[in-house]
Amino acid sequence: MTHQDTHGLWVRLFLPFAAGYFLSYLFRTVNAVLGPVIARELQLADNALGLLTSTYFLAFGAAQLPLGMLLDRYGARRVEAGLLLIAAAGACVFALSDALVGLAIGRALIGLGVSACLMASFKAFVQWFPPERQASLTGWVMASGGLGALAASKPLEMTLAIAGWREIVFALAIITLLVAAALFFFVPDKQEASSAGGFREQMAGVRRIFGSAHFWRYGPMGLVFTGGFMAVQGLWASRWMSVLEGIDGAGIAARLTLISGAMLAGFLFMGFFATGLQRRGIRLDRLYFWAMVVALACFAVISLQPTFAGNWLWPILGACFSLSNISYSLVATAFPPALSGRANTALNLLVFAGAFGLQWGIGILVDALQVAGWTVDTAYRTAFFTLLGGQVLALGWLLVSGRRR
Repeated sequence: MTHQDTHGLWVRLFLPFAAGYFLSYLFRTVNAVLGPVIARELQLADNALGLLTSTYFLAFGAAQLPLGMLLDRYGARRVEAGLLLIAAAGACVFALSDALVGLAIGRALIGLGVSACLMASFKAFVQWFPPERQASLTGWVMASGGLGALAASKPLEMTLAIAGWREIVFALAIITLLVAAALFFFVPDKQEASSAGGFREQMAGVRRIFGSAHFWRYGPMGLVFTGGFMAVQGLWASRWMSVLEGIDGAGIAARLTLISGAMLAGFLFMGFFATGLQRRGIRLDRLYFWAMVVALACFAVISLQPTFAGNWLWPILGACFSLSNISYSLVATAFPPALSGRANTALNLLVFAGAFGLQWGIGILVDALQVAGWTVDTAYRTAFFTLLGGQVLALGWLLVSGRRR
């Protein structure tokens, strides 16, 4: 393939998938800024806000196992373009709703609609680019997600000054339709890779993955570390900063921008250096482990001392979270290439199950403790300590199970 052909493929294939993952992450984290505005307008309690925001994760996670099969059978272009139409419809439902039920349905449709954005890009990259480019491509597409998180912080807060949250969500629906069209009409197909085995054969592969000790070494980490950070970043970080640190809306948006910028830096680090680090003998599993140790330490200090160096600790936590995506490669490499897509979607299922359960669960716990007479700051501290305890257990399991192997 000539340099001109490679450049043309980059434009036609990478950019549409990167735009899709940008939207996926933007939709995922948008309620950190819009959520408090919607809650005030519609008078929603914390547990209702947690349920509303987390329905994205529920639908996203539920789609993962069928998604792996669909990608193998129909290809990344068709699957992601079709699902993005559902995301656009969900955004319209969300923008038109005045009650919790309608908002939750819209949010769930959005989650279902963007559920293929990352996994479809992985599938397409494996089909079109050689193995030595996979690590850098993964880093670059993750960076597009980091840009989406960045757009959902300070830029979104500034947009609220000139437009209402309903108009913003309608605009996102239109952009989603444009990305779906770009994927369907401009991304090339790889015909020889679009076929797959029958349903029974594919389900046998899924059972093999879930029966693997290697998969379950990383499963709990995806559940409470990756899923836990997504739950906190997507909603409760902004509430924590408001309640525990007394920061106003503009200050929270600025802090979220720092977190998203740190995440973007982490993704770019992987894009530029992942392949080189492996060539120098630095194992990705060790990099992953120590990044999660630092993330645990930062989250512990934040929970113990909310006002201590928050402008530093939250961004460091975001940078470490970006490195948690190494786990997808660590899981997939233990299986044959034909199973790698289903291995990644299986891990994604646990990640988004954790994000849904923890995001809603934190809201339930905070409200229940306040009903029992606890102060709001003590209730939030307790919720964060509960999540921290789960992360300690998962990290311990990662270490112990690795020594057993």
